Amino acid sequence: MKVIIVGAGLGGLACAIACRREGLDVVVLERASRIVPIGSGIHVPPNAARVARQLGYLDKLHRRGGVGVERIEMRRYADGRPLHALPAGHGDLPWLVVHRAEYHGVLWETCAELGVGLCLDMEVERIDFETNTVYLEDGDDISGDVIIGADGLYSVCRDQLLGSPSPAVETSDLAYRVTLPLDYLKTLGDPRIDEFCARKQVTVWLGPSRHATFCPVRGGRELNLTLLKQDDAEGHGDGDVGKMKQAFEGWDETLSKLISRVPRVQKWKPCTHPELETWTKGQLALLGDSCHPSPAYQSQGAAMAVEDGAVLGKLLGLLERSPKSGSPESISQVLRLYEYLRKSRTAVNMAGAASNKKWYHVADGPDQEARDAEMAGATPSTGWRWMDPEYREQLLGHDAVAEAVETFGRWEKEEVMFNSNDFVYYFGLPTGSQRQL
Repeated sequence: MKVIIVGAGLGGLACAIACRREGLDVVVLERASRIVPIGSGIHVPPNAARVARQLGYLDKLHRRGGVGVERIEMRRYADGRPLHALPAGHGDLPWLVVHRAEYHGVLWETCAELGVGLCLDMEVERIDFETNTVYLEDGDDISGDVIIGADGLYSVCRDQLLGSPSPAVETSDLAYRVTLPLDYLKTLGDPRIDEFCARKQVTVWLGPSRHATFCPVRGGRELNLTLLKQDDAEGHGDGDVGKMKQAFEGWDETLSKLISRVPRVQKWKPCTHPELETWTKGQLALLGDSCHPSPAYQSQGAAMAVEDGAVLGKLLGLLERSPKSGSPESISQVLRLYEYLRKSRTAVNMAGAASNKKWYHVADGPDQEARDAEMAGATPSTGWRWMDPEYREQLLGHDAVAEAVETFGRWEKEEVMFNSNDFVYYFGLPTGSQRQL
């Protein structure tokens, strides 16, 4: 089976690794003419660490400076008072913070080691769904058995699937990010900042309509600071340090001192896209930001994308070895199984992100006081999903690959099938177990 993956982001490369681990022929088409180290710290929560272990690159992330954080601590914006702390890992699975450039480098190198065809400067013009052919802007074309659209927020594959342009939409948030060298911060001579830098934790300050996050990357040699606020201003590119400082003026003294030492900053506008009715068409499937861009409130965007890739690779590998392989219809069915699994899974993330945004950005007053009391455990129940052990287990303890194997087995035995109304039926299970695509 030949798999063409459009896009060499984190999700696309994870998918390529998963497919090669299953013995499939894989080609990745990336529009960029060269790979440039970009970004700042990115989270690899336990569910994504599980995928990294399953695909064989978890140890590489550790060696490339991934920091295993021990807890996530919430603080009040005005005085830095701790509100709540949560354990970061899950069982024997760590919660890592890795610089995006290192994360991408690990995935790229692993693809090269496994023999993935990595092709740069490949701008996709259109897709022929009848012949399963990708046509490039330079006039070349490439055909395969499966096409995976991993080309992100500004996905050409999504436009082709929908039949018309469908651009991403900027949210009402504006984010600033900067990576600060530990040696530079030590020159401040502030014991409180030295203490923060030494902690293996993610610290989040919560305030009205904005929040700040601080955590170590690159083995603790650098510290990542992200500031997010609700703002309709245009994003992407160099940020105005003065405006950034003004937006967080009057916050916790330690955070304010960190912000005061920021020499330059990058800004960006988190984007979203209206929910798609389908992620698949024939032998094409979308993954990651091309079909479910994640809000910036749960540190799960990249994690969901690599889970997508791992599930696709496992399902296609199982199909390759199955008696039911060998037809375009079987590939189409398996891609719909993927969509079925991943739509419900990403909905869990979306619900949690929406909850976090509400809780992070509460304005001062009775609602904020009630939130703080709930976070302190002074009330018997909470509306914040992250304090719910069942939700944390559902999100962080999930084994996406095991779920894919189990579901494929049901499909192979024809316990799972599609009818003309696009319902999936599990034969022998209660009616309440049926879910619509």
